[in-house]
Amino acid sequence: MISENIVILLVEDNKDFAKLLSVYLDRFEKGKFSIVWKENAVDALKELAENTTIDVVLMDYFLPGKNGLEITKEMMERKIRLPVVFLTVNKDFDVVIKVMKLGVADYLVKEEISSPVLPRTILSVIEKHRLRDRLMQIEVSQQRLNVIRETVSTVLEDLQRPLFEMKDLSTGLRSKIKDAGRLNYLRIVDENLLRIIEKLDKLKELKEDKTIQYIKDIKMLDLS
Repeated sequence: MISENIVILLVEDNKDFAKLLSVYLDRFEKGKFSIVWKENAVDALKELAENTTIDVVLMDYFLPGKNGLEITKEMMERKIRLPVVFLTVNKDFDVVIKVMKLGVADYLVKEEISSPVLPRTILSVIEKHRLRDRLMQIEVSQQRLNVIRETVSTVLEDLQRPLFEMKDLSTGLRSKIKDAGRLNYLRIVDENLLRIIEKLDKLKELKEDKTIQYIKDIKMLDLS
């Protein structure tokens, strides 16, 4: 169950309806929902581009300029991935089919805003959206892990062979060198070789994609 405050972008050209919707949501659970109200496509898209706190979009289908369907298409083109719930004055099934084909999360008749259907729908679409995002992240992570495993299995033997040869060479030199300074240098070499071999062994046993941000757009595997 979602416990935090929900930020709603309401795209609606009727000021009285916008106020009424806010009153009803406060009545269901005061402080649970925060509404950002915009009257048209231009202002709504600008808000979506700038406000990263929005959880869901409530959108009137009939709007001045671009209608709700056109705004949703533009959101998709701009890769704004937020759940959208359409609001309209009647059950126009042609409209329902159009918006559902576009991937809109849900569809409500404006008369339903005074009932518990509205907050339940909002919370439900947000939960579904977050679950879908999480499942997508897991799938991408699994695919990346499979690629890493395939790459590792291909190159690991070639990587480890010279490392073991260097380690054997270092062991042989250790018995012949008496100088403390050179022995210390060999010790440092051995420690680094063992550290690299250990990291490669972890790659072989990798069960989880622990890719983390490194610098700017560069990512790296966390093998700690």
